[in-house]
Amino acid sequence: MWYNYVIPIVTLLIGLVGGFFAGVYYLRKQMEKMQNDPDMMMKMAKQMGYNLNKQQMQKAQQMMGKQQMMNKQRRR
Repeated sequence: MWYNYVIPIVTLLIGLVGGFFAGVYYLRKQMEKMQNDPDMMMKMAKQMGYNLNKQQMQKAQQMMGKQQMMNKQRRR
């Protein structure tokens, strides 16, 4: 009887937590790809309403690279 309420709630919580971590993993992989592919970064900037020139693009890539290195150091 009680398990008719507990099992769906526990399953929902596990699904939410698993989905969150899967989303974070996917987003990190996309950011890594974007750093290596300037065309992808330019496309994202245009979708957000920004037009970046070459200098701004290089600076954005450098910032993403630094942030990625800092995140890797924190995980250790």
